[in-house]
Amino acid sequence: MSEAQGERRITTREAARLLGVKPATVYAYVSRGQLTSRRDAAGRGSSFDAAEVEALARRSRREAAPPVGGETVVRTSLTLIEPERYWFRGVDATELAARHSYEEAAEWLWTGTLRRNARFTAPPEALAAARRAVAALPEHSGPADRLRVAPAVAAVTDPLRFDLSEEAVLGSARRLIPTLVDALPPAAPQPAGAPQPAGAAASAPEGPLAARLWTRLTAREPDPAGLDALDLALALLIDHDLAASTLAVRVAASARAHPYAAVSAGLGVLEGPLHGAAGRLAHRTLAEVLERGGAAPVVAEHLRAGRPVPGLGHRLYAAEDPRATALFARLEGVPGAAPALAAARELVATTAAGRGGPHANVDLALAVLTLSTGMPAEAGETVFAVARTAGWIAHALEEYQEHPLRMRPTGHYEGPRPPRPLP
Repeated sequence: MSEAQGERRITTREAARLLGVKPATVYAYVSRGQLTSRRDAAGRGSSFDAAEVEALARRSRREAAPPVGGETVVRTSLTLIEPERYWFRGVDATELAARHSYEEAAEWLWTGTLRRNARFTAPPEALAAARRAVAALPEHSGPADRLRVAPAVAAVTDPLRFDLSEEAVLGSARRLIPTLVDALPPAAPQPAGAPQPAGAAASAPEGPLAARLWTRLTAREPDPAGLDALDLALALLIDHDLAASTLAVRVAASARAHPYAAVSAGLGVLEGPLHGAAGRLAHRTLAEVLERGGAAPVVAEHLRAGRPVPGLGHRLYAAEDPRATALFARLEGVPGAAPALAAARELVATTAAGRGGPHANVDLALAVLTLSTGMPAEAGETVFAVARTAGWIAHALEEYQEHPLRMRPTGHYEGPRPPRPLP
């Protein structure tokens, strides 16, 4: 098969990096029949089938897996985080998100191949079931509550959910993500006589995912700049290495839970106030700055109560979170975003006065987006969850290739020594 027909060729140096060996060892694999090489037309070097190299790398990792109870090292080829930037499969993540849609970025993270104009469509049966389940929740339920219901319902409609092959898992991902979005009720009131979204014959919306999510989070008419900013936010948030929710997904995948169940594990951890709820707190803090006409009293109250100021600081970045930098820049062109942007800058400057930090993180940039577009406080958490689902699937795919049940630490017992008499 030629490269034009879908085969991706890589150099000897790239193959060595993927395998974690020296270039000379790559040729030793060739001589032992573990890899096949091809000389280029000019005879200047060899190239290798990327899929074959990646499969060998996965086999090597499985064979080198520590015994049960030993220390588990999570090796990943997805995201690298450095003090001032981060990368998706070796590509600058902010540049990828700036130039490609959320769906295209997801495909890149999953496969290492850019799928132009990628679109995700929910299966009608899964969407109808998810909408019925979501509609049955109490009226006070928020978007995050509804998101947690959808994967369980969608899983029941997918008889192939236990097939953990790469092709099947990617098919599930391309169906699940739009189901999460399209099962949410529209934010704007529906015209009289319009079809009810909870009906059995649910239609599957099409078009960019960001445009469909917009209508679920705000009653405002979408504008191109706002949609562009929302799509950028989704692409920026796809993955961030082993965050708490991602680790939960890998634990589930290690036990060979199907992808819907693995995503449910991630959504459960996201519910924690120290993870997914951070965007909600940043939204409310920024809204208070705007209401009170300045950041100083808001910052003072947080510090007096011994609370960190939401939306500021990130332990993995020495300066401003690169995701925040990219999103702030895009928000400059969103109509009506100027007041929230100014409030965010004032919040950073007030908190950092005389100390040189902390810097803005992506939660603060999300707060500017949600405030500027009339979205509720919990919208940032919804954007985060939808975006990160793609990353969770990517990590589940990696974990399915590893030794099963390896994510099993050994507890250090500190209770009373047995035997003791029965109570």
